Amino acid sequence: MTGPMHPHATPVTLEHVTKRFGQKTMAVDDVNLVIEPGELITLLGPSGCGKTTTLRIVAGLETATSGHVFIGEADVTNLPPNARDVTMMFQSYALFPHLSVFENVAYGLRVLKRPETEIREKVEDVLALVGMAGMGVRAPSALSGGQQQRVALARSLVMRPKVLLFDEPLSNLDAKLRKRMREEIRLLQQRMGITAIYVTHDQAEALAISDRIVVMDRGKIAQIGSPTDLYRRPGNRFVAEFIGEANFLKGEVERVEDGWLHVRLGGQPLKVSGRDIPPGPVTIAARPEAIRLSPQGPGVPGTVEKVSYLGSAVDYTVATKLGPVLVTDYAMVAGVLTTQTAVRLEFLPHGVCVLPLA
Repeated sequence: MTGPMHPHATPVTLEHVTKRFGQKTMAVDDVNLVIEPGELITLLGPSGCGKTTTLRIVAGLETATSGHVFIGEADVTNLPPNARDVTMMFQSYALFPHLSVFENVAYGLRVLKRPETEIREKVEDVLALVGMAGMGVRAPSALSGGQQQRVALARSLVMRPKVLLFDEPLSNLDAKLRKRMREEIRLLQQRMGITAIYVTHDQAEALAISDRIVVMDRGKIAQIGSPTDLYRRPGNRFVAEFIGEANFLKGEVERVEDGWLHVRLGGQPLKVSGRDIPPGPVTIAARPEAIRLSPQGPGVPGTVEKVSYLGSAVDYTVATKLGPVLVTDYAMVAGVLTTQTAVRLEFLPHGVCVLPLA
């Protein structure tokens, strides 16, 4: 869900955007994308997929080889960065070490020659917004990583840009702080109703923060959808592999009836919603947490080969006639099983997605 619509929330549109580096490297390949006003959209994918180049094209730090970028109604394709009314947060924070926190945040306003009273009021407001009230006199070197991140965020927000751009902003933080900061960024973005484009290779971050996710592969858009859509209904194996863990198993569609696929997986019949795939062999993506594991009962027989106790869950690798199957057991009804335990695996329909053979 996007936040409340800000009166100045601005859409961003990319039309047939392509970027070549030299003759051979196609970094961005005919990307078409409409970002709604006030939406936070994440560009997600492995290194070299084109996500950062796409972001830099929106920012004006790279020029598209062909295609157009619109911010609101304005075609900004050939405008320099300072004429686009966007701000960008980098993973390095890029704070000025010789300036105080206050002056770091005020820098952009000073460049624009805003009145001193306006600068003081806006900087103090935005420092309070990011939880840094009263810390304006400090030097960046006296701050923790999380505090430096907040200053960088305040410096971006104080300009009240039409679009906020994030380039892997949390990659320098430890796991706990990264989780807290992504929640804070999301809350601030929703509260301000500002349009935002966020780049990451971390799928958990993308799932947690986004209204929609754009999964990119080799310069192209592989799939666009809400976090729930992409996790539950990946369009192909690349997306299923990149968004969370998945087992890829051989199965068979027996028939299609009223929009439901009747599938057989290792002897277990399943009724699965999904795209219209004709009867025959298919690949089945099964999420590890949607497999019920028990020492006896219905399902596919197997033997526990590997056990990883994680505190809140146990990860098992189970040898079956379908091949090795990864199971994440949150319930732990049977406790923590040991290796060589005979078990049954029951695949739950909500965690199963049918993919065409590829």
